[in-house]
Amino acid sequence: MKLLFVGTNPEPTGAATHFVALAQAMVEAGHSVDAVVYPDGPVAQGLSGSGARLYPAHFRNAFDLRGYAATLAAIRRQRPDWLVGNFGKEYWPLVLVGRALGIPVALFRHRTPPMKRFSGYLLPRLAQRFYAVSQHARQAYLDQGIPGQLVRVLHNPVNMASCRPDAERRRSILRSLAIPEDAIVLGYFGRMHGGKGIFTLMEAAGEAMAREPRLHCLWLGDGPEAPALRAQAATQALGHRHHFAGWHHDVHPFYSAISMLAFPSIATETFGRVSVEAQAAGLPVLGSNIGGVPETLLDGITGWLLPPGDVPAWRDAILALCDPAVRLPMGAAAQEFVQRNFSTAVVAEQFAHSLAEATRRRSAFSRGSDASRG
Repeated sequence: MKLLFVGTNPEPTGAATHFVALAQAMVEAGHSVDAVVYPDGPVAQGLSGSGARLYPAHFRNAFDLRGYAATLAAIRRQRPDWLVGNFGKEYWPLVLVGRALGIPVALFRHRTPPMKRFSGYLLPRLAQRFYAVSQHARQAYLDQGIPGQLVRVLHNPVNMASCRPDAERRRSILRSLAIPEDAIVLGYFGRMHGGKGIFTLMEAAGEAMAREPRLHCLWLGDGPEAPALRAQAATQALGHRHHFAGWHHDVHPFYSAISMLAFPSIATETFGRVSVEAQAAGLPVLGSNIGGVPETLLDGITGWLLPPGDVPAWRDAILALCDPAVRLPMGAAAQEFVQRNFSTAVVAEQFAHSLAEATRRRSAFSRGSDASRG
């Protein structure tokens, strides 16, 4: 199958990570993949060396003629079976080009806020495939009036090899952060703002540290409330056990450095890639029982789902995972869970099957229409 991915967003967003992972997964599965991408942006960098042919371009908006020109040039060269879009500003260009040239279009929607009424009504009906990245997101779109048969779910794929734990990498990172090698490290990877539950986690981790002398916390990321979080850590008696590593484009090496991951959001999450990646690295996850997070782990098996904002519940769960007899079996189960449900090979097969099914239906409909005209 020949696929042309179009994603010219220049920002390092979750949707960009999904775009790269899915395109790589389809290449690894043996499909021909080309991509129209922002030059030297995070998507272009992620796909460099992947085997996908890249075309530099930038859709500044849905009317950007230069973006259309680059997409048409890629189509002329590859003659794709499908056009695949991941970002809102390219939805309409892909649908219009696909309709004009008779190429089916698959669109991914990563956010649950409704699109503008006109786009929200027409795009899922004009695209041959419209995907949500979680059951939670799908239900949100259905609640907005999109018919259920038009919205399918395809979860984020995770490259297991990129998350593979590395003992030497762990030692190197811990040394750089002045964390003892025998420490139990609780990790938080994400944006630093209140909706992510960072202040709940800070309080719960501080209380857990008072009971477990080997517990440290690694904070990876940045955001508007990072200074306030650092200030809160400074007020704790054991504040020196909170380590702030800042923002990193590639978080994968840091999974080797932690013992468990916390995903403590108090605002609704569409999915939660960091939860799945951590489990792929053999780590149990503590996640808020909210939004799409429950779809990313098996409660009581690969981690625990906890009430958002409940400090005592988070403190007790952190302490429970400090016990290796609890933590290690959960980590092993987590890795198996991700391999079965979110690995690139599994998601690529699901995506290819879904596209092939749509192609068969389209061909059958075309034959039926020809027969009725005859």
